[in-house]
Amino acid sequence: MTPIRRRTLTALVLAAALGLSACGSDSGPGPGPDGGAPGGTRVVETANGDVEVPNDPERVVVLDTAELDSAVTLGVRPVGSTRSDVASGFLAYLPREKVEGIEDVGTIAAPNLERIAALRPDLILGSNIRDKDRYDELSKIAPTVFTETTGAPWKENFLLHADALGRADEARKVVAAYERKAREVTEALGGPEKAKETTVSVVRFVEGADTRIYGRENYIGTILADIGVDRPAIADEAPDGFSVDVSPEKVDQGDADVVFYTSYGDPAKSGEEEAVGGPLWKGMEAVRNGRAFRVDDETWIQGIGYTAAGTILDEMKGHLTRG
Repeated sequence: MTPIRRRTLTALVLAAALGLSACGSDSGPGPGPDGGAPGGTRVVETANGDVEVPNDPERVVVLDTAELDSAVTLGVRPVGSTRSDVASGFLAYLPREKVEGIEDVGTIAAPNLERIAALRPDLILGSNIRDKDRYDELSKIAPTVFTETTGAPWKENFLLHADALGRADEARKVVAAYERKAREVTEALGGPEKAKETTVSVVRFVEGADTRIYGRENYIGTILADIGVDRPAIADEAPDGFSVDVSPEKVDQGDADVVFYTSYGDPAKSGEEEAVGGPLWKGMEAVRNGRAFRVDDETWIQGIGYTAAGTILDEMKGHLTRG
C-alpha cells in the first residue's frame, strides 16, 4: 500500500471514529461522548495510548504550529502556545483577533514547562516527534494528547485534535470545505487530466542549512496531490519522501513548470537573495516564463493545518491559472 493510500485509509478510520462519538463531542453544552454530563471526561486514543480528557476543555496549550492552526480553525483560543524560532509572534496568517491574548510558552524546540504549568491547562496538544522526551512531565501537568509526527499526516492529526477538543462537528465542516475548494482549483486548471500536465516545485531557502526541494511526503506535497498537479522528477528522489537538500550551486534542480519558493529565516541569510539574483535561478524555465512565485513561509510550510491550506489553495488557483 502506498503512503498516500495508507494515509487516506487512516483518515477514513479516524473520521469514522469521530462520527461514532459525534453525538456528544460537539462544542456546545450537553452530554459528552461517553454520555457523561458537561464537565465530565472521556477517553481519546492517541499515539501514546488512551488518554482521559475533559469533555469540553477550556484551557488548552498547544506545542507546535499544527496544533495552533487546528485549535484556531476549530474555534478554540489556546491559553498558551509555542512559537517558531524565527517568528516574531504566532502564525501571522491567523486572524489577529483569534490569537490575541495567547501566552507565549517558549519556542517549538524548547517549550517552557514552568510557564505551561502556571497556565493551569486542562489539555495539552503536541507530537512525539517534537516532545516525546517531555511527554511524562507534560502529562503530570494536564492530559496530554500527542500525534506521532507532524507534516504529511496533517489531516489525520487534525481529526485527533478535533476529537480531543470535542469539536467533531466543526471538523467535518472544515474538511468538507477544504475538499470543495481543492476540487475548485482542479477544475480551474481544466480538470484532473489538464492539472496532471503541470509540474509544480516547492523550494525553501533555509537559514543555516542547505536549500530544500520538497518531495511528496510532507504538508505542501499533500495539498499539491489534492489538486492533482504533477511534480518534477527530483521530488521522487527524496530518500525519505520529504525533501532533497541541495547546495546553492544546484538550486536549478528545483525547476518545473511552476516554482513556489520561500525562506525560513532572513532571506539575506537563507541564501534566497543570492540565489534569485544568480544565473542558475534566472536560467530556470519557470523563472524565464514568469512562473516562479515567492510565497509566505509560515502559511505554506510552517502552518500545517486547514486554515493555512485554505489560503494556499486560493493562492495556487491565482498563480497556476495565470497565463
